[in-house]
Amino acid sequence: MTFPFYFNLFGLHLHPHPVMEVLAYTGGFQLYLLLRRRNRFPHAQVPLEQNAWLLVGCIFGALAGSKLLAFAESFRHYWAMRDIPLAMLGGKTIVGGLLGGWAGVELAKKRLGITHSTGDAFTLPLILGIAVGRVGCFLTGLSDHTYGAYTRMPWAIDFGDGPRHPTQLYEIAFLILLGLCLALRARTPYLNGQLFRLFMLGYMLWRFFVEFLKPRDQIVGPLSAIQIASAIGAAAAFMQLRMSTRPRPPTSA
Repeated sequence: MTFPFYFNLFGLHLHPHPVMEVLAYTGGFQLYLLLRRRNRFPHAQVPLEQNAWLLVGCIFGALAGSKLLAFAESFRHYWAMRDIPLAMLGGKTIVGGLLGGWAGVELAKKRLGITHSTGDAFTLPLILGIAVGRVGCFLTGLSDHTYGAYTRMPWAIDFGDGPRHPTQLYEIAFLILLGLCLALRARTPYLNGQLFRLFMLGYMLWRFFVEFLKPRDQIVGPLSAIQIASAIGAAAAFMQLRMSTRPRPPTSA
């Protein structure tokens, strides 16, 4: 198998990354609509007009977060190409996108006066979208910069410069397992917002540890920018989980 692995469709030679990104966004959105139609997460629903503003906050927050963390993670790479505007526009990070989108939604909710969590309905669509997107990362190969470090493990993949950890495939397997666990959790009573916070906690911890298997720029001790952001995200999700499960004081009559 050679990388990038191009798709040949109706005479077109298509790069795997944009193809899988389109499938990821489309599949995730369709799953969200299906879950909404079946009213699987009624506690997380808001009116369509408010939902549209939440999506705006999520999209702009995700774009800002993904780019800022990409710059922090690969500052030397971007600085070396500072005179090439198109190169500066490339690159994004899932961790930054998730954290930025989360912050954007929370700001929009505060503006709209929404006090309950709305993330549960997006949890499974997010997992599906990220997993499908990682297929594109894997098929892109070295130019995607999501591969692992060199290894002698029997399942290593040669992307063109020697055997490496296929960390994209590791992540797909992890997301499938996480999605199954959360889908089972959703079958029993749970507190509003718990599914989304469990997803964020699990994914951020995963990214913190799996980054040790990747080539990375260390900016604080042995940690990269993505690992620092992942640790902050995991801590925030854990704190929200703890706060949501604390018994509330009784209200006076």
